[in-house]
Amino acid sequence: MLDSKRREFITLLGGAAAAWPLAARAQQGERMRRIGFLTSQAAHDPLSQAWMAALLQGLQELGWTVGRNVRIDYRWGATDGELKRRYAAELVALAPDVIVTTGDSNTGPVQQVSRTVPIVFVQVPDPVAAGFVASLSRPGGNATGFTNFEYGMSGKWPELLKQIAPHATRVAVLRDPTVPGGIGELGAIQAVAPALGLDSAPIDVRNAAEIENAIAKFARTPNGALIVLPNGLALVHRELIIALAARHRLPAVYPYRFFVSDGGLICYGPDDVDQLRRAAGYVDRIFRGEKPADLPVQNPTKYELVINLKTAKALGIDVPASLLARADEVIE
Repeated sequence: MLDSKRREFITLLGGAAAAWPLAARAQQGERMRRIGFLTSQAAHDPLSQAWMAALLQGLQELGWTVGRNVRIDYRWGATDGELKRRYAAELVALAPDVIVTTGDSNTGPVQQVSRTVPIVFVQVPDPVAAGFVASLSRPGGNATGFTNFEYGMSGKWPELLKQIAPHATRVAVLRDPTVPGGIGELGAIQAVAPALGLDSAPIDVRNAAEIENAIAKFARTPNGALIVLPNGLALVHRELIIALAARHRLPAVYPYRFFVSDGGLICYGPDDVDQLRRAAGYVDRIFRGEKPADLPVQNPTKYELVINLKTAKALGIDVPASLLARADEVIE
């Protein structure tokens, strides 16, 4: 899926670039709109390219073409707080019509720099708790966008874990403690885990070294498993997390499909690519004069259950037929 999105991304950019000179002459009277884009992902990450392909496609469907009537200023790979703040300031200084952000850790710095530049965020679990909006129905400020999880849904992760790995009695919840949404997600997991015979505890990590050390330490005791919470840190270091889970033979539940397509065991979560496509609709409405304060924050409309049978086999796991029947996709 990511490979196809990558091809789509390159095609969209290539087609847009080829059209720039002619379009610039033909559309001299049309105002060029400007979008800023801030993400923790690297530009070459296939996930980034899938996201941008979806955003560009959504914009094109609404009449916005890069080089003709819109330009996008990117800031990729914002993996630490200082860099995020610097990139946020750089984007605001460009006076964009709107800034698109991914996750809490990139949305917060932009809003700290400006309370007037419109922001459309994606993949933010609790924008109210994070202080980005006053309420989901009436954001009230300069930001709106798309949540990625409803807290109660987080209780499904330990249920799935117990179904696919019934021997597990301990589960480490891998989280970035700086992400506000992680508190609610952890609470939902811990409310469900005891009834499933699971002892759950958070593992707080802030960088790759802490991820590696924490997982290795947790894995020293048998019957362990992982639940990986959605945050920018986990996305950036997903290959490391997946490799560590395999090395230490830990069944792991992930929040997004791309973890499983990259070799993770199982995921249940929203279609992250679809959120970027939907974000284009809010960008369009802001271009046409609507305010983020009046655009309600939207919840996910599509969730995916994906299982990697190759990984299950490597872990010695026999996936129940009932779980396979429920899966939206099975990777063999």
